[in-house]
This record gives sequence, C-alpha cells and structure tokens, in this order.
Amino acid sequence: MKNIGIFYGSSTGNTELVADKLQALFGEENADVHNIDSVEIEDINQYKYLILGTSTWGIGDMQDDWEEFESSLKKVDFEHKKVALYGLGDQEVYADSFVDGMGKLYKVLSKKAKIVGRCSTEGYRHRQSMAVENKEFVGLAIDYDNEPKLMDTQIIRWVEQLKKEFK
Repeated sequence: MKNIGIFYGSSTGNTELVADKLQALFGEENADVHNIDSVEIEDINQYKYLILGTSTWGIGDMQDDWEEFESSLKKVDFEHKKVALYGLGDQEVYADSFVDGMGKLYKVLSKKAKIVGRCSTEGYRHRQSMAVENKEFVGLAIDYDNEPKLMDTQIIRWVEQLKKEFK
C-alpha cells in the first residue's frame, strides 16, 4: 500500500497540475492522487501521510469541491497522520486574501492533525493571508497566475522538506 495520499480540488486544472508534479517527485510507487470531488472518508483514512491542495476563489473562498467536502473532512481520523497543505492564489489581484483557501483548510485541521510543510513568506508580495501563522505560510503557497516559472522550484524544494518531515 502507498503511504502518501495527495488530494486536490481544482476548477481550472492548476491545482491538479501541482498534485501530479508532487506525485512524480514522490514516485508513483509511493503516492496516489485523488480529486476531492470523488473521495470518501475511507479513501483518506488509508494513508499515513496526506497532502491536501486547494485554490482560492473570489475573496478567500476554498475551491468548491473542498467547500462541499469540509464537513466530511471533520470526520476523518487524523491520529497518527501527518498532513501537508498547498494552496494556489493570486497575490497581486487578491493581495488581501492570498491562498486563504489553504488557510481555511488549516483552520479545519489544525486542532486535530499534525500539520507539516510550513514555508517562508519571504519573496511574496501579498498584504494579508489566512494561511500565514507566525510569519510563515502553513503550507506551500503558489502564485501560478503571476509567477508560473517559480512553481517547479518551489515544489521540488517543498518535496525535499516533506520527505524529511514525513519520517
């Protein structure tokens, strides 16, 4: 059985693209990718390590499929699991709600799951984000709209970090 479950919600395909890149870096023999729109609680419970990805829509909303799954997420058994989060957003147009979708996921999970994979806010141009705690993002923040060339480097660096933190 694979140890890593990558779960994403995607409306435009960008969050799915990141999920596929994550799977490639961890190796298909180690990680499965699931679209949250067709997931049951049992699908999540089978993994020791979880990576959850969402984009942010409008002014701080999670991607629709995550919004619908949120109540089910509260029923997942997170004991003995480590969870990493990633979020996509636009830090120029939505500078006051950059990756808030990831922040909302964090809010749901922070009291019941061990969250790993925090990232520095250095180099970002947003003003405010629900996904920032103690001057760090609670996961990987990606601005694919304005900085697509940075994405691969960000993902590679984050996967190396997660490989250590998942141990």
